[in-house]
This record gives sequence, C-alpha cells and structure tokens, in this order.
Amino acid sequence: MFGIYLKRELSRRKKAALVIAMGLALGIALVITVNSVSAGMNQAQDKVLKSLYGLGTDMTVTKAQSAPKAGSSQGPSFKFGATSSSGSSQSSDRVNTQGGQALASSLVTKVGAQKGVSAAVGALTLNVTKVDGSFTQGKAKTSTSSGSSSSSGSSSQQGGPGGGSGSSGSTGQPQVQGGGANFNVNSYSVAGIDVTNQTLGPLSTSKITTGKTFTTAQTDAKVAVVSKSYAKTKKYKVGSTFKISGTKFTVIGIATPNSSESTIDVYLPLKQAQTLGDSKNKVTTIYVKATDSKQISAVKSTIQKNISGTTVTTSADLASTVSGSLSTASNLATSVGKWLSIAVLIAAFLVAALLTSSAVSRRVREFGTLKALGWPSRKVTRQVVGESMVNGLIGGALGIALGLAAAYAVTAISPKLTAQLGSTSGGGGGMGGGPGGQGGPGQQASSNTLEIALNAPVSLTTIALAVGLAVTGGLIAGAMGGWRASRMRPADALRSVS
Repeated sequence: MFGIYLKRELSRRKKAALVIAMGLALGIALVITVNSVSAGMNQAQDKVLKSLYGLGTDMTVTKAQSAPKAGSSQGPSFKFGATSSSGSSQSSDRVNTQGGQALASSLVTKVGAQKGVSAAVGALTLNVTKVDGSFTQGKAKTSTSSGSSSSSGSSSQQGGPGGGSGSSGSTGQPQVQGGGANFNVNSYSVAGIDVTNQTLGPLSTSKITTGKTFTTAQTDAKVAVVSKSYAKTKKYKVGSTFKISGTKFTVIGIATPNSSESTIDVYLPLKQAQTLGDSKNKVTTIYVKATDSKQISAVKSTIQKNISGTTVTTSADLASTVSGSLSTASNLATSVGKWLSIAVLIAAFLVAALLTSSAVSRRVREFGTLKALGWPSRKVTRQVVGESMVNGLIGGALGIALGLAAAYAVTAISPKLTAQLGSTSGGGGGMGGGPGGQGGPGQQASSNTLEIALNAPVSLTTIALAVGLAVTGGLIAGAMGGWRASRMRPADALRSVS
C-alpha cells in the first residue's frame, strides 16, 4: 500500500518533485566540484613539494647563511689575464655554494642515527657562473686643430722656432678609437649527490630517460647527468663533454622531471662537486626520510634538539612558501569555494523543506480524508517523509552526475597553474640557476617558477558525502512536511470542501 501510494503521488506531482530534486542536485554538485578541485589543488602542491624534496623525502636539514663581515665584498669577481693577440678568447668560471651555510659531512651520519630517521643523505648545491668572450684592442689616434687627423705612427708635425705649428695646425692629445669587449654570461645550478643512495635527494625528483644514471662505483668519477631542459638548451647528448673550472665532465644520462620543471641543471658525484666548490667534506642540505610519516613532527623536534644550529624544514613548512596562481586558486577553493558550497547547500535544503511544506498545505483535503478513514498521524508522516526521501535520492543522483561532469570537464581542460617557490634553504634549487640554467643571483623568483596542470579527482569519500547530503536533504524536507501533515485534523478536510 505504501509503495503504491508513494509511486502514484510522485507521478501526479512530477513538476514539484523535479523542482525539489534539482534544487538539491545543484547544491550537491557544487559540493562535489569544490571537493574535487580542492583535492586537485592538494595534489598539485604535493607535486611542487616533491619537485623540491624528492620522492620519499620527509624533511631537510640546513643551516642559515651567516651574515657577511663588515667591509667584505660578496659580489662576483672574475680575473682575466692580458694577452698580446687581439681578439683571443678567454673564459672564467665562478663556483659558489648556495642553499645555506655548508655543513660537515659527518652531520649526515649523526642525523641518520636520530630516533625515527629511516635514512639521511647529504647533497651539495652549487651555482656556476661562466663568463667567456674576448677583448679587442683599440687604436690610438691624434687630431689637429684644423680638423684633420692621422694615426699616431704617421702624424706629421711642422713648427718653427718657439714651437709654433705649421699650416697643419697644433696636435691634440692621442685618443683611443675602436676596440672593446664581447663576453657572454651563463649561470646554471649544479647538485652534488650521494651516488650510493639516489632514492633521496635532488635526483630522486627525476627519471633517467636517455642514457643511464650513476653507479655506486662512480663516487669520484668525472661524469654528469643533465636535466632535459638544460641538455636541450646546450644541445648536449649522451657522450657530450663540458668543462667546469677546467675539469672536463662526460654526460652519461639525461634526466626528465617527474613533475613540472627541475631546479637543478647538472648532477655530479658529491666528491666532484665538493672539489669544484672548494668544500671538501661539506654538504649544504641533508635529506631525511622518517620511519613513520605520522611521526615527522616528533623527528623534527628530535633533530633540532640534538643538533643545534640547524634548520629542519618539513613539507608542511615548505607549503607556506608556495605562491603564484596555484596558491591563489587553492585559497579561493578553500575559503570562498567551501563556504559558497555550504551556503548553497543550506539554501537548497531550506528550499526543499519549504516546497515540501507548501505541497503538504495544498493537500489538506487528501490528508484530512485519510485521517478520517483511520490513518494515524505517524502513517501520514511516514508517507510525506517517504516522498521527500525519494526526491532527495533523485536529487542526489542528479547532483552526483552533474558533479562528475564538472570534475571531468576540469580534468579534460587541465588549466595550467603556476607555482612560485619562495626563498627556502631547504630547496633543491635555491638562488641562481633555475630550469634551463638561466638566471643568476637575485633572480630566484623567476627561475623557480613551475607550471602545474590542474586535475579534479573525485574520490569514493566525496561520492559517499554526496549520498549522505541527499539523504539529509530528504530527511529535513520530510521532517518539516511530516510535521505539518501530522497536525492536520479530519475536520480540516471538511472545511476545504467548497
């Protein structure tokens, strides 16, 4: 009886049922869309952090750069020798550490021995600024007062007693004309990595797509892995060679970033990087993996307590330094989007409840007659709640379909968001060369800008939330309508008869 009556009443009031269902559907669809976009934002931020830390890295240990001494010069310095031949090419490399103050390599072992630490690996980040070009020697010429000029080697002077000049006029001071300098500046980043454990550290953010990676025996070999973007810029291939401060390195592999761009252009064995940077037994960053991801905060506190003077940075700390359109969109999705979806959902619930209550008011004769025939109030209430629940489930199904369509559209379009990495000593790039090897000191913001494609994944939890909201909306509308129907008396049906 209940099912038959429910089906008949919903068939009679298709338009009213559809309006209620669509109101709930829009609210539920907005919730699904906002949740899926927020999940996509979190995934995008994780990609950005992994591009800095590397897969499996939970935190980094660094030390802040000490303030320069008064009167000391921190600017770049290049020295070129004088050559007799004009136009001869000269080159000079300036290699300096970046990413914080250098740490003793022994600290890597000390950090790895701390409670809760699964593995610790040291890395040395360098910035190489290469200046090459040539000088062109100018020629000295003299000019006369009459406006004529001749080279200093062939000038003719005429003068009488007292040093007077002849018809050609007096001779002026010699002037150098022509000549100059033509130099190119190339700045790129270099990371010295522990080849015995490549699962942590800068190289773990990339995969070798051409050639091969380092072997455990190449701890001090003159070999290099270069990033795909830098190899394309310099036209390097496997087997190509290049020099850093006079040391020749052979390219054995080309690395492609797992996500976005890499902030490192050249990877070398740690010992070779230490030699180039004049930093024997030194590292700038220690990459740490915790035994349990839930204990990262405790491990951070332990390291800071037992190893003084160091800065421990976790992925949560680094997330606050990410800016750009990714950060803006994430803030909008978190603050504006969620509150907007909640407001729309509440409005949808209220509209459904009011429409259901209004529909009950128009069915006074029907419910009054049913009560006159012996229906108890609870049976009338159950009938109204049942109809509202069906409307809610229909709205939930429509809302899930609309939400999935919206999430699919976002994923299909894959809008590009930029993530600008703020200043942090724990990052793999740091100041200086960025993707492609371009940039120099003072250009960190531009060199550390990454591009991320936004996706909108829909999880089973989000679907379950949508079903729960549909049931909740139906219960709220049914509760108000049922309460209104339960207060009707059989006499109300007689008053409504015209």
